[in-house]
Amino acid sequence: MREFLHVDDMAAASIHVMELAREVWQENTAPMLSHINVGTGVDCTIRELAQTIAKVVGYQGRVVFDATKPDGTPRKLLDVTRLHQLGWYHEISLEAGLAGTYQWFLENQHRFRG
Repeated sequence: MREFLHVDDMAAASIHVMELAREVWQENTAPMLSHINVGTGVDCTIRELAQTIAKVVGYQGRVVFDATKPDGTPRKLLDVTRLHQLGWYHEISLEAGLAGTYQWFLENQHRFRG
Protein backbone atom coordinates (compact mmCIF):
# COMPACT_ATOMS: atom_id res chain seq x y z
CA MET A 1 0.00 0.00 0.00
CA ARG A 2 1.26 3.44 -0.89
CA GLU A 3 0.04 7.00 -0.55
CA PHE A 4 0.33 9.50 -3.38
CA LEU A 5 0.00 13.27 -3.14
CA HIS A 6 -0.27 15.69 -6.06
CA VAL A 7 2.38 18.41 -6.04
CA ASP A 8 -0.28 21.14 -6.14
CA ASP A 9 -1.78 19.74 -2.94
CA MET A 10 1.69 19.69 -1.35
CA ALA A 11 2.16 23.34 -2.25
CA ALA A 12 -1.32 24.24 -0.97
CA ALA A 13 -0.70 22.44 2.34
CA SER A 14 2.64 24.21 2.78
CA ILE A 15 1.08 27.62 2.18
CA HIS A 16 -1.83 26.78 4.49
CA VAL A 17 0.55 25.90 7.33
CA MET A 18 2.79 28.93 6.75
CA GLU A 19 -0.20 31.27 6.85
CA LEU A 20 -1.62 29.91 10.11
CA ALA A 21 -1.90 32.30 13.01
CA ARG A 22 0.80 31.69 15.62
CA GLU A 23 -1.86 30.87 18.22
CA VAL A 24 -3.39 28.16 16.03
CA TRP A 25 0.04 26.65 15.42
CA GLN A 26 0.91 26.64 19.11
CA GLU A 27 -2.44 25.10 20.08
CA ASN A 28 -1.83 22.15 17.75
CA THR A 29 1.89 21.51 18.19
CA ALA A 30 4.51 21.34 20.91
CA PRO A 31 8.10 22.67 20.81
CA MET A 32 9.62 19.22 20.35
CA LEU A 33 6.68 17.82 18.39
CA SER A 34 6.07 20.35 15.65
CA HIS A 35 6.40 18.19 12.54
CA ILE A 36 3.41 17.83 10.25
CA ASN A 37 2.84 14.99 7.82
CA VAL A 38 1.43 16.16 4.50
CA GLY A 39 -0.55 13.52 2.67
CA THR A 40 -3.97 12.42 1.61
CA GLY A 41 -4.59 9.88 4.34
CA VAL A 42 -5.70 7.53 1.53
CA ASP A 43 -3.60 4.64 0.32
CA CYS A 44 -3.80 2.30 -2.64
CA THR A 45 -2.09 -0.84 -3.80
CA ILE A 46 0.39 -0.81 -6.65
CA ARG A 47 -2.17 -2.88 -8.57
CA GLU A 48 -4.79 -0.15 -8.05
CA LEU A 49 -2.25 2.46 -9.15
CA ALA A 50 -1.44 0.49 -12.31
CA GLN A 51 -5.14 0.03 -13.09
CA THR A 52 -5.78 3.74 -12.59
CA ILE A 53 -2.89 4.69 -14.87
CA ALA A 54 -4.13 2.22 -17.50
CA LYS A 55 -7.61 3.76 -17.31
CA VAL A 56 -6.28 7.33 -17.57
CA VAL A 57 -4.06 6.65 -20.59
CA GLY A 58 -6.46 4.25 -22.30
CA TYR A 59 -4.15 1.24 -22.03
CA GLN A 60 -5.94 -1.97 -23.01
CA GLY A 61 -3.08 -4.42 -22.49
CA ARG A 62 -2.30 -6.75 -19.64
CA VAL A 63 -0.47 -5.56 -16.52
CA VAL A 64 1.85 -8.21 -15.08
CA PHE A 65 3.40 -8.15 -11.60
CA ASP A 66 6.56 -9.97 -10.55
CA ALA A 67 5.68 -11.46 -7.17
CA THR A 68 9.29 -12.55 -6.61
CA LYS A 69 10.44 -8.97 -6.04
CA PRO A 70 10.49 -7.59 -2.51
CA ASP A 71 7.69 -5.27 -1.53
CA GLY A 72 9.47 -3.16 1.05
CA THR A 73 7.35 -1.73 3.82
CA PRO A 74 3.87 -3.24 3.42
CA ARG A 75 2.03 -0.01 4.14
CA LYS A 76 3.21 3.56 3.67
CA LEU A 77 0.41 5.78 4.91
CA LEU A 78 1.01 9.03 6.74
CA ASP A 79 -0.94 10.09 9.80
CA VAL A 80 -2.42 13.39 8.66
CA THR A 81 -4.51 13.99 11.78
CA ARG A 82 -2.61 17.13 12.80
CA LEU A 83 -2.90 18.64 9.33
CA HIS A 84 -6.65 17.97 9.33
CA GLN A 85 -6.91 19.57 12.78
CA LEU A 86 -5.26 22.63 11.25
CA GLY A 87 -8.00 22.75 8.61
CA TRP A 88 -6.29 21.39 5.50
CA TYR A 89 -7.44 18.47 3.35
CA HIS A 90 -6.17 17.34 -0.05
CA GLU A 91 -8.29 18.31 -3.05
CA ILE A 92 -6.81 16.32 -5.94
CA SER A 93 -7.64 12.62 -6.11
CA LEU A 94 -5.12 10.14 -7.45
CA GLU A 95 -7.07 9.64 -10.66
CA ALA A 96 -7.59 13.37 -11.21
CA GLY A 97 -3.90 14.05 -10.57
CA LEU A 98 -2.80 11.33 -12.98
CA ALA A 99 -5.27 12.54 -15.61
CA GLY A 100 -4.04 16.12 -15.31
CA THR A 101 -0.41 15.05 -15.47
CA TYR A 102 -1.05 12.86 -18.51
CA GLN A 103 -2.93 15.65 -20.26
CA TRP A 104 -0.05 18.05 -19.54
CA PHE A 105 2.40 15.50 -20.97
CA LEU A 106 0.35 15.10 -24.16
CA GLU A 107 0.22 18.85 -24.64
CA ASN A 108 3.93 19.40 -23.92
CA GLN A 109 5.77 16.30 -25.12
CA HIS A 110 7.01 18.16 -28.20
CA ARG A 111 9.17 20.28 -25.87
CA PHE A 112 11.14 17.24 -24.76
CA ARG A 113 11.71 15.41 -28.01
CA GLY A 114 14.67 16.05 -30.25
